[in-house]
Parts: sequence; C-alpha cells; structure tokens
Amino acid sequence: MIVSMPRQLPLFTLSTLGPALLIAIAAVWGGLWVIAALVVLTLLSSVLDEVVSFVTPPAPDMEFPAATGLSVALAIAHFGLMILIIGAIALGGHLGGWEKAGLFLAGGLFFGQVSNANAHELIHRSDRGLHRLGMWVYISLFFGHHTSAHPLVHHVRVATRDDPATARAGESFYRYARRAWIGGFREGFRSEAARLSRSGKPRWRNPYVVYVLGALLLAGLSLTLAGPLGLIVHLGLAGYAQTQLLMSDYVQHYGLVRGQGPSGKPRPVGDAHSWNSPHPISSALMVNAPRHSDHHARPMREWPALTLPDGAPTLPHSLPVMACLALSPKRWRRVMDPRAAVWRQREEAIGA
Repeated sequence: MIVSMPRQLPLFTLSTLGPALLIAIAAVWGGLWVIAALVVLTLLSSVLDEVVSFVTPPAPDMEFPAATGLSVALAIAHFGLMILIIGAIALGGHLGGWEKAGLFLAGGLFFGQVSNANAHELIHRSDRGLHRLGMWVYISLFFGHHTSAHPLVHHVRVATRDDPATARAGESFYRYARRAWIGGFREGFRSEAARLSRSGKPRWRNPYVVYVLGALLLAGLSLTLAGPLGLIVHLGLAGYAQTQLLMSDYVQHYGLVRGQGPSGKPRPVGDAHSWNSPHPISSALMVNAPRHSDHHARPMREWPALTLPDGAPTLPHSLPVMACLALSPKRWRRVMDPRAAVWRQREEAIGA
C-alpha cells in the first residue's frame, strides 16, 4: 500500500538537503558560507539535540515514495558535491587556504554522516536500481565492499565475536577501526564467493570486481579532471567519511553481545543488541540511522518507520557527541563500560 508523505518528512528534508545546499554555496562563494556549513553540521546539530525534547514518531510500516525520492535526491547531491568540492579545492583559485580546509571538513562530515546513512538505507532496498545507487555512493568513497559486508556479515553475526563490525568491550576505536575495515573486506568477499559457488556462477561475477574497478575508475577521473591534488582530495574525503562510518558502527554496537541459544548458536538478533539515540536533529540528519535496534531486528523496514523500542540500550548523548567521546578511549570506557556490562549481564541471565 502506498501512503502520502509522512508528516515528519519536511524535517528530514531540511536536515539533510539543507547542509548539502550550504556546502554547494560554500564551494562557489566561500567566505562565511564555509563557516555556516561547518556550524550547521557540528555545533548547531549537537546543541539542538540537547535542547530539543521532541522525538519524531514513526510513520506506519508501509511504502514511502516521498522518502525514497529524498534518498535518491541525497545520492545525486552526494555526487554533485563531490565534484564541486574536489574542483573547488584542487582547481579553484577563488578560495583561500582556510576556506578550502573548512570546505574539506564540511564535505567530509556530510559524506560520513548523511551520504553514509543514506547509502546504508539504499543497499537494503530490494529494488535493484536503488541498491546499485547506494552501492555507487559507497564505491565513490572507496568503501564499496560495505555493500556486501554489511548485509551478509554484519547483520548475520552482529553482537558476536565473529562480526568484524561489532566493537568488543574494552576495545578502543583505533584498534577496532583496523580490524573492522580489514575483516569486513575479507569476510564480505568470502560471503560473496560462497554465494557464487552455491549458485554455480563464475568467479568474475563477484561484485568485488565492480567495487575495486569502480573505485579505480573514479580515482582515475579525479586525477584526470583535477590533477594529482584532485586525487589527493578525493582520497582524503573518502578516508574521512570511512572513519565516520566505522565510528558509527563502533558506537552503535560497543560491548553488546548475543548469548547462545539451546542449539549452541547465537540467539536471534533483538532490540538489546544495538545502542540507540533518541536525539531528533542528528536522527533526522542521518535518516533515522540512530534508531539502530529496530533496523537490525527488522532490516527491511524503511527508515521513516523505524522506532525506538522501549527498554533497548540507549546512548547517554547523541551519536555525533558519542563519536567525539570515543576518540578518547579512557573517557569512553568510563562512560560506556558500566552501561555495556549491564546489558551483557542481562543477556547472560536469559541463558541461565
């Protein structure tokens, strides 16, 4: 059944496309527009998260053509912004040094928070065109393997030691990031190879061929159109965005585990296996990605319908604030280890 635009969709549109517009203007005109883009993506969203008390209600669990339109628009904006930012920094003589640095930071924040969250939504879609659109967003960030590793590995193994994307209790982000990147790439490839073997398809049909060749193609375009500096900027933006993607997974699963069921296998994924954030502005900016428990328990549910389950693990601050906290391992552990221990004890009690 198709329903009209959810009432809260204007908030999501303003929160996502608004920063994209500011960044585009900043790339053309520089100056105070660069500062405005940075403020909106950092200070303003964090402050509003702490002072705004409302929580957007979930829309009915149906189809959302307007929400799909926003996701497509955000993907298109992603590629447009990447071209603008690379060109403005590598070729634009109209921007000063601080303006280029600010533009780089604003663009990297947008790619890591908005583009990542939106591509994540798209790769879960059953529609082949939408899935491929999300895939190419990740490829442009040199992270195409996430298209396979996320649904085939992370969603299957989440909250177990076999999942590269689940941060273990006491593990710093810096140690986790290397393990998660390498493990995700490797395990995603193995999962795709196993699927090909079961279906009898040739090895060259592995989507990793597209991920790698696509990344090389886009890197080559940056080098051809904007020179060596253009390639460096592209690599830098991709690395910055990847760091935020890894940080998001780190924060949203830190220290949580799934106990074993009677069969000896991990119990089904539930609301207790992801950290959530009820903060409205960052949730709108990241198309409800902080409602993470519901997404893992019901991965095919579209983002406007995601809920905040009662009694699920909840972060003490918004996801961006917690990401900043995770940069300091001692402070992070002081805040999160006691909270994670409570949920591990509850999981153990279920199996007792």
